[in-house]
Amino acid sequence: MELAGRAVLVTGGSRGLGAETARVLAGRGARVVVAARPSADLTAVVESIRRGGGTAHAVAADLGRKEDIVPLAGTAAALVGPLDAVVHNASTLGPLPLRALADTACEDLAAVLEVNLLGPFRLTKELLGPMVLRQGGLVVAVTSDAGTVPYEGWGAYGVSKAALDHLMRIWAQELGASGVRVLSVDPGEMDTAMHAQAMPEAPRSALAHPRDVALRLVALMEAADTVPSGARVVLDQWQAPVLR
Repeated sequence: MELAGRAVLVTGGSRGLGAETARVLAGRGARVVVAARPSADLTAVVESIRRGGGTAHAVAADLGRKEDIVPLAGTAAALVGPLDAVVHNASTLGPLPLRALADTACEDLAAVLEVNLLGPFRLTKELLGPMVLRQGGLVVAVTSDAGTVPYEGWGAYGVSKAALDHLMRIWAQELGASGVRVLSVDPGEMDTAMHAQAMPEAPRSALAHPRDVALRLVALMEAADTVPSGARVVLDQWQAPVLR
């Protein structure tokens, strides 16, 4: 996907991978909408993009609230036009410190699923119609190896990411030849606030910088046509195609 001039929505864009992905996309010429819960960080990300000459807008939204989804989709389209791509990056770990499933309240599991699974589901539903009509679009869901490996204590988060991966595979099957492509992307372990909350004892030197991961993620978006729709891509194992 050629990103220059494209309208792209990034959720969970106030910090970490979401913020860096928004910055890289804007640097490629995309018109970016950055969505997250209201915070000074959200405003700062958009202001930094604009200072660099990029096009960006902030929209305050909680992906775990059903009531926020339709206004988010409508506001994003009003700001930058029909969306060409969405990066579902918003995510929550659930209650901290991490705990066994047997010690996880039903309400806490439901809250994680609202953000990590139902948020992307609802938002994708809102954005798909115009994409299908234009016969083109890209839906990217940021997943985790916790969705494939049963890590002790990561139950609520892991269940949500496993379901998110399968949700993307089903979207890909159902969209077929519509021109809309769907990918799950495992970014690997990063030096982010979320990782520090989950594993405060982990040495930061062993973790990838979100900027480096964002560069690979955006490169994957640019090369999305070379990857089967519905694929689950582990970013640090993916090789960008050589352009001739």
